[in-house]
Amino acid sequence: MKPLAGKRILVTGAGSGIGRATARIFEERGAELVLVGRRLAALQETLPGAECAAFDHSDDVAVADFAKVCASLDGMFLAAGELSTGSVEGTSAADFDAMIASNLRGPWLMAHHLGPKLKDGASVVLVGSNIALRAIPDSAAYSVAKAGLHMLAKVLALEWAPRRIRCNAMAPGPVHTSMVDSRLASSTNPAEGLARLADVNPLKRLGTEAEVAALAVHLLSDESAWTTGCVIPIDGGADAVF
Repeated sequence: MKPLAGKRILVTGAGSGIGRATARIFEERGAELVLVGRRLAALQETLPGAECAAFDHSDDVAVADFAKVCASLDGMFLAAGELSTGSVEGTSAADFDAMIASNLRGPWLMAHHLGPKLKDGASVVLVGSNIALRAIPDSAAYSVAKAGLHMLAKVLALEWAPRRIRCNAMAPGPVHTSMVDSRLASSTNPAEGLARLADVNPLKRLGTEAEVAALAVHLLSDESAWTTGCVIPIDGGADAVF
């Protein structure tokens, strides 16, 4: 039997990257999908025929309006987010606010408004980052926002426990996505940039979207029924040794 058979799962950030790849794998594993993102055409391209809703997850009114019409859910995979680089002193207040909105406010609002739509025994996975577990240069606002997201997973695990709803966060390291390819393509030496990203973990390679999706499938399935309140690094061992 497929591990997500019969489960209705909402995915944010489903129009690209990890969100898109994971949504497609969820469908292969038997899930019924609700795709959320800012661009309807991109969502429809991810899974033609799937239920889609285009809105900004950091917009309180938009999320509240969606929640009014959303049917009950067996799970959520909240993958939407954005990355902006810079130090504390070099990051403007506007850029900081944007990182908080995309990476923390959005998931908070989704949990706030859609929590009541979760069935008892549901599971929620938040996509954090391994650079919210350890500090690195020039990613200050993003790292701080994702660290808040990790704590949100723990808080939700506690608050939702009476309903047997589980909440966990995953903390990926560099994953080979189209966004990474685009950033590398615009650099002066793409090959060197790729090698530098791969060198940050003991396995000496980037992760794949499929590997992140596999962990998400496990956390959203009944096989992980005693796993909640965890922040799980998926980064080739970087968090363990650096």
